[in-house]
Amino acid sequence: MLTCIHILFICLCTFFITTSSSSTFNLTLPHQHHDPESVALDVQRRVNVSLSRRQLPDLQDPSQCQTGNPIDDCWRCDPNWAENRQQLANCAIGFGQGSLGGKGGPIYVVTDSSDHDPANPTPGTLRYGVIQEEPLWIIFSTDMLIKLRHELIINSFKTIDGRGTKVQITGNGCLTLQYISHVIIHNIRVYDCKPSGNTMIASSPTHVGHRGRSDGDGISIFSSSKIWIDHCSLSHCTDGLIDAIMGSTGITISNSYFSHHNEVMLLGHDDRYELDSGMQVTIAFNHFGVGLVQRMPRCRHGYIHVVNNDFTHWEMYAIGGSANPTINSQGNRYTAPPDPNAKEVTKRVETEESEWAGWNWRTDGDLMVNGAFFVPSGVGLAEQYAKASSVEPESAGLIDQLTMNVGVFGSPREDGDGVSNYGFNGGGTGDGGSTNTGAGGSSGAGDGDLLGMIFGSGTPPPISTSSVFLSLTIILILYTITTNRGDLFSFQLLSSSL
Repeated sequence: MLTCIHILFICLCTFFITTSSSSTFNLTLPHQHHDPESVALDVQRRVNVSLSRRQLPDLQDPSQCQTGNPIDDCWRCDPNWAENRQQLANCAIGFGQGSLGGKGGPIYVVTDSSDHDPANPTPGTLRYGVIQEEPLWIIFSTDMLIKLRHELIINSFKTIDGRGTKVQITGNGCLTLQYISHVIIHNIRVYDCKPSGNTMIASSPTHVGHRGRSDGDGISIFSSSKIWIDHCSLSHCTDGLIDAIMGSTGITISNSYFSHHNEVMLLGHDDRYELDSGMQVTIAFNHFGVGLVQRMPRCRHGYIHVVNNDFTHWEMYAIGGSANPTINSQGNRYTAPPDPNAKEVTKRVETEESEWAGWNWRTDGDLMVNGAFFVPSGVGLAEQYAKASSVEPESAGLIDQLTMNVGVFGSPREDGDGVSNYGFNGGGTGDGGSTNTGAGGSSGAGDGDLLGMIFGSGTPPPISTSSVFLSLTIILILYTITTNRGDLFSFQLLSSSL
């Protein structure tokens, strides 16, 4: 018997060692692209094609609706776009391309802006629509201000399409995408999001569960994939404007306007969470505007393509990272602040140069304004990245054209509203020393309510190999006790009953 136990123990140790070693080299996520450089190349090709088309004489449309922005040109030139709304799903670029949203499903019209009971939402409300199991293309009957009581838990295969109306979402929790896939959020303003939770919230028509306290992110993406956020305006939230963590991938954030916030965007859960090495995010045609401090984005692991964005304000840095993320910055315009100590675009967070010198951070065709400078590192233009550089990014001098319609259509930007430092977390300390400690946060071990309810139609995050090994070890110990020490085990039970 002891020989069998020894063999079993050796097998368990072998399993743990081989699984741990393979996890470093074979971490893959659903919808993770096998060749991220080809995706970056495709984005640049699409931009170049759209800009070239814009230069051609348009005999059928004297107004020349083509802007050179490949996303907008894909649907806005259709005079009947309102009747062909689902065409939008074909317009994504980058890693979020292929996000279906509610494509193929019926149109669901939000007619009620209330949010009275998150556990039992009323038909006609936004919450009722987003928790349904089937694909839905969600639109709005009129302009709406939706004040959420708690997190809006969004199920898979949903499009929230605010085109043609002015839709604002604010209040407690805001938008949560957890363990789901294929979601499109378009033309929505999200602001003043506060922490909330410790309550019952419906995640589907048949499931209501308890939610812990959220951080107050504008949009929280947790272990989700194929997500496209386009033409949104985000500001004044308690934690991040957009956070994507815990093995999320296949994300595009485009044509959006960010303002009045400290920690703008976090990509990656924790330096030790290696599953985020499969995170792939495209950040394209956005405007990072007034009142921003840092994290545009702040990255851990993964491949982040930052292309043709306009950075007009930061107080600490624009792009930061740790844990060896790949940063591919192409055709952006970086305008540095007056502060002589904040001219650098990049920041390696709490990492010695001897370590980050090998990270692949590169700048290609970026325009540096007012003393801005980008510190590249790593292989840069080595052979494996030559393909991505084979199509030179369009001049950042065209940023005004490419980002002319960022944010919610028809809504004024907040450049001149006089608001400053509202909704900041940590008073601007951020990667200089702040730590998020909320139960659903993005920096600590308590992230995301891992022991809480599982939302949507997706699956929970993978169980760590160490947890599996610990569980099997406990089983082995119990097996040994019950087979070889049966008398002692029985005696202990007997004694405890006396």
